[in-house]
Amino acid sequence: MLTLNADDILLDCRAESWRHALDAAFDALKAASLVDDGYRQGLVDRESQSSTWLGNGIAIPHGTPESRGAVRRTGVRVLQFPEGVRWHDGNLVHVLVTIAAQSDEHLDILRSLTHVLDRDGVSERLAQASSAEEITELLARPVVRPRLDQDTLVLGHRADDLLDLALAGAQRLRQLALVDTAYLAEMVTSMPTHLGRGLWLASSEAGVSTPALAAVTPAKPVQHQGSDVEAVLCLASHGEAGRPLADAIVSLVASLDESDAAHLRERDADDWLALLAGEGGSAQSRRVRLLNAHGLHARPAKVLVQKARESGVAVQVRLAEGSGRPVSAASLTKVIGLGARRGQELILSARGEGAEQALTSLVEAINDGLGEQVTPLASSAVSQGEAEQAVEEPVAASMPPADQPLEAVAASPGLAVAPLFVIKTPDFDYPREAADSALERQRLERAIAQGGEQLKALIARTAGGEVAAILSMHEEMLEDPELAQAAREGIDEGLSAEAAWWQAIDVAARAQEQLADRLLAERAADLRDVGRRVLGILCDVELPEPPAVPYLLVTDDIGPSDVARLDTERVRGILTARGGATAHSAILARALGIPAVVGAGAGVLALDNGTEMLLDGDEGWVVPAPSQARRERFEARMEALEALKARAWDARFEDARTEDGTRVEVVANLGNTAHARDAVSRGAEGVGLLRTEFLFMAHASLPDVETQEREYREALDALDGRPLVARTLDVGGDKPLAYWPLPQEDNPFLGLRGIRLALRRPQVLRDQFSALVKAADGRPLRIMLPMVKDLDEFRAARAIFDEVLRELGVSRDGDRLQLGVMIEVPSCALLAPSLAPEVDFFSIGTNDLTQYTLAIDRGHPELSGESDGLHPAVLRLIQMTVQAAHAHGKWVGVCGELASDRQAIPVLVGLGIDELSVSARQVPMVKARLASVSTTRARELAALALAAPTARDVRRELEANQ
Repeated sequence: MLTLNADDILLDCRAESWRHALDAAFDALKAASLVDDGYRQGLVDRESQSSTWLGNGIAIPHGTPESRGAVRRTGVRVLQFPEGVRWHDGNLVHVLVTIAAQSDEHLDILRSLTHVLDRDGVSERLAQASSAEEITELLARPVVRPRLDQDTLVLGHRADDLLDLALAGAQRLRQLALVDTAYLAEMVTSMPTHLGRGLWLASSEAGVSTPALAAVTPAKPVQHQGSDVEAVLCLASHGEAGRPLADAIVSLVASLDESDAAHLRERDADDWLALLAGEGGSAQSRRVRLLNAHGLHARPAKVLVQKARESGVAVQVRLAEGSGRPVSAASLTKVIGLGARRGQELILSARGEGAEQALTSLVEAINDGLGEQVTPLASSAVSQGEAEQAVEEPVAASMPPADQPLEAVAASPGLAVAPLFVIKTPDFDYPREAADSALERQRLERAIAQGGEQLKALIARTAGGEVAAILSMHEEMLEDPELAQAAREGIDEGLSAEAAWWQAIDVAARAQEQLADRLLAERAADLRDVGRRVLGILCDVELPEPPAVPYLLVTDDIGPSDVARLDTERVRGILTARGGATAHSAILARALGIPAVVGAGAGVLALDNGTEMLLDGDEGWVVPAPSQARRERFEARMEALEALKARAWDARFEDARTEDGTRVEVVANLGNTAHARDAVSRGAEGVGLLRTEFLFMAHASLPDVETQEREYREALDALDGRPLVARTLDVGGDKPLAYWPLPQEDNPFLGLRGIRLALRRPQVLRDQFSALVKAADGRPLRIMLPMVKDLDEFRAARAIFDEVLRELGVSRDGDRLQLGVMIEVPSCALLAPSLAPEVDFFSIGTNDLTQYTLAIDRGHPELSGESDGLHPAVLRLIQMTVQAAHAHGKWVGVCGELASDRQAIPVLVGLGIDELSVSARQVPMVKARLASVSTTRARELAALALAAPTARDVRRELEANQ
């Protein structure tokens, strides 16, 4: 998504006309090397189609689709015109946000600016702003969106009095992480206000993080002081941000007639959202599906607004799914702010004379495309929403043809051929309601306990490592008292144990996804994995028993629980419909040494059990039902690979060198100190990444210095003089600690984590430094700091480190005891020249560096396949880091998944990397790969990769030239 920053802003511009302003905008884009000359006409052509004026003194000129060929790279420039420019549609513009977009990024800018257009006085403030920072703040200020949707409704709650209902609403808002316990305390001590017609209101601003409105209805008639209680509305106020919710309450009370009020507690969720949208009483409403390819962006939105204004009727519009808040169809900014996408359903409503005619006219206009050419959903290209539906309904996908390669994402190296075994997500069939709540509570408690026992057995079976660590997290989730309490409350409302449990899981998972804006999607998936475990016990559903012969596992996705159950002697390979190379399924497959291909699409789930399949985890493809000739060629490759593995194993203790003798250390990544001895037995020349957070996650409170020293000493003893690189505590983001609560963040991956979190509790960092140095006792120890963004953070940590060394009487010689930085944040790579003189080494974490550079969450179910560390942008950051380090005599390692990528290894060597840190299982083959390429050839391949425009092109070039 495009973003605005102060460097992109030009102040105090002047223009005699809108054409001159457009020329100035083009000149700014060209001066920044964003566009070529052809883009100028594209800006003019766009204005001839439709004005790009938004409102509040802002216009967003951008080119047409035909002019995208003139875009060299995506970017944005902001021009301020204090005196204003009269735009061709008559509006006065003070700020041009001009965009060079290679696809539809301008839609993101447009949506992000809609909140600016609703604020009074912004136009004047933009005109008078005297600094770029002031304009950035005005344009980029985040908007708080209130919550009112199906998740905030609690319908048919089993309650005996008014206060019970109010507390149920407050509890639901707390489960969604919209309020905290202070809000609940207010609900306990204050009585709801009677609004009339059976409606009661409970409201507070205490403990509110996000404004929200919950509606609670009783399962049976309830009265309070002689008045009926049809529903309680729980309003979580939050200043002006909560005003739309207050308006919704006023609209509800005003629109209710006696017939509506008499049956409020019998209404379903759709009815309630309609009532709160003002669609009750005499209001008429119509539903219509949006067909526009890019959703309700500026041009179609303008047509809708114009037609709504022409009707002379006050029409409101809202999305059928998601938020229940309607907006005026006559407000361009409000309509754009809906963010409606193709395939989503709009609900239009109006009252009074002419309402029916106005709604009919608007529905016809939407069906006709609002001035754009549209195609019906059934025959069009698949949109994002439709793609999601396709994943949810794999039976609709076509089965891959026989004897034809199906390309996907290479996830774990190796070749395999075997009959396939398809595991599909089981169907859970259960009643929604149950009469005996006591019995349902007992069933739930037994199922949760049994699920915990299963997880303990799986953890014991895995004997440590990444799988065990993730399963331990599942165990903690299952023991979460709030999750169980939410399920018990559902049972008290009349739900069965199954329905109540899954409702609690689903609400918590959806809240997790929404609060993190998808960056915690993996954690939500883990939560659902835990939920399915208990649900399977309740429903007595067991997965089908896999065959007794070797097989290839085919599944939608594979989680830690599934991996822990695998018989690795029989599973020859893994193929998943979803996922990317850095998702859990891929990481776990690599940890087990099982070849894997992921993200192959839902069609693979339609394959028949027993069908023979070829799987190439190196190049990322599978072939179902191969011909005899293809199978024989593939088996010949497998034999050659097995021979290579055997030679690599025999040579595993030799120094890792290139074909022409250049030394490159090959060391191991460890998630547990107990695995150090195994790593050495596989030929590892040391440990390049010890993830020390797993020590902290294994304890109920912060481990003291003695406990940590004991753990670290175990690894150092096993290494027997080989170097240990230990990463200091890296929690936050996707790795929270129960005993170190962190403030709620919209984006934890960009918040308090890594070194920035440790520096806020320096004693924790001090204790870890002390434990590591004591455990090393003069043996080679290299300590690296995670998530460093610049020199200030490194210096702050180094000051603590130097103080610990003085207290221990130890000197840092820059050889056996080193302090370095993990390059994960692009700013750190860009600033490597300023860091290199002061650090002892760099270690590049390519997983996070790729994620942050490409702005793709590596766990994203759709985009993770595009998160490729061989992207030229990532390679350039690696090149900059190596050049800066070597200029000052410092070494550089790579400890991400890229270090074991068959195609990437020569490129990394060609860029000058001194150390590769990989999974212990992969050490012999990485050494063998190094020995197969010369330094000269590696530099040639690195140059080819740097010159390619995309990651896909990089891989094509490397495949063609290796």
